[in-house]
Amino acid sequence: MENKIRVALLAGGWSAERAVSLKSGEAAFEALDRGKYEVSRYDPRDDLQALLADKDAIDLAFSLLHGRFGEDGCMQGMLEILRLPYVGSRPLSCAMAFNKDVTKRTYERAGLKVAKDILLKRGNRIAPEKILDSLGGKVMVKPVSEGSSVGMSLCGSAGELRIGLEAAFAYDDDALVEAYIDGREITCCVMGGRHLETLPLIEIVPDKQFAFFDYEAKYTPGATREICPARIGEAEARAVRDCAVRAHQALKCRVWSRTDMIIRDENVYLLETNTIPGMTENSLFPLAARQAGLCFGDLLDRLIQYAME
Repeated sequence: MENKIRVALLAGGWSAERAVSLKSGEAAFEALDRGKYEVSRYDPRDDLQALLADKDAIDLAFSLLHGRFGEDGCMQGMLEILRLPYVGSRPLSCAMAFNKDVTKRTYERAGLKVAKDILLKRGNRIAPEKILDSLGGKVMVKPVSEGSSVGMSLCGSAGELRIGLEAAFAYDDDALVEAYIDGREITCCVMGGRHLETLPLIEIVPDKQFAFFDYEAKYTPGATREICPARIGEAEARAVRDCAVRAHQALKCRVWSRTDMIIRDENVYLLETNTIPGMTENSLFPLAARQAGLCFGDLLDRLIQYAME
């Protein structure tokens, strides 16, 4: 096939999710059809100068950089400056979705439900008992700008909350303390250009040894049951798919996204939206695509197609 599309595959980077990004990049590199694509790999941490030097020989960048400086709008801004088309959302959308506080306020403006929360800054005077009382006695603590559950804790006492905040502040100057919602965790993948489609829903059931779907539960093979399609009724499924599309649109996402939610008492509470979902062998987006009849290579084709529209 002549006129192959020259794809720059970006993976690695500087974040706490570097190892996951490298795995995503390796999986995509193996799956991209060499009959259609000429693929070059770049790890921006080490190859940034090479990427800049090669920009005129690249038709499209496919970033699988998770976390800071990859998923937060920084890399997307650089690609915009270089005038390189790329798969995924624009800098503003990435920055909004990467900041959990901004994401939740955006959800609320779109009429979507979220857990009650308190935003704390490093150095704030903290009264753990008051926070727990205000939020119902059990809380999730999260760095405001991290992914893959890095720095997150489930806390049910003042002592646990202090330790949880210390862990969160190790990654960010801001921490979000959320009321814990005990429900069924569902994720919905959205993709498309002018017209959006949702992939089959996935129900996430971590092993009982895990208090929640943390980093270890996400990336240890066999640690979590990922049930696709999710075991929910059609009315609930419609509500979840609607919420995922509304989140994608509210955050002005492009090409693809994955939104994580909790269902409790027929209410759908939104947790976060990922603008660069994981693409490892254990990741949720490829699982949902397989259930929809798309092999990994076909999924990558579709994402590239949407980006080039």
